[in-house]
Amino acid sequence: MRTPAMLLRWLLAFSLAGATAGAAALEVGDPVRLPDVRTLDGRTLSAASLAGKPLVVEYWASWCPFCAMQNPRLQKLHERTRGTPLQVLAISIDNDPREAAGYMKKRGYTFPATMDSPALQAVFGKRKGLPELYVIDARGRVVQKEVGEMLEDEVAALERYARP
Repeated sequence: MRTPAMLLRWLLAFSLAGATAGAAALEVGDPVRLPDVRTLDGRTLSAASLAGKPLVVEYWASWCPFCAMQNPRLQKLHERTRGTPLQVLAISIDNDPREAAGYMKKRGYTFPATMDSPALQAVFGKRKGLPELYVIDARGRVVQKEVGEMLEDEVAALERYARP
């Protein structure tokens, strides 16, 4: 049986190992140029279709308990801001896209999701944890970054970015 200290060391080691690839992590104020992405349902979101609009980007995984708590809140945000300029994009770090797609379908999530890729890693750099959320404004700059689970009211407050 694993002790809490052993589990904590394992989680820390895993987090650090996952954060070693790529460039330095984006921070508030940094410019962002997104690549085209293919969503889990097979659509292509072009960089041009995301440019000029505020965007909430969340890194997540199907096995992440904190993501499991935050994703329903992200779905509510997506539903409340439908028809506004604010876009949502979730980036899964799962190894198998079928796992990520099954997770999304089983929970009824309708926000666009894609798999992490070298092109996205080049943009976002090293992750510091999961979930990790970025808000990119219409000018293409990071205006908010959150590492770790956001509470209901914190995710709801992201709706302010839907207003011009």
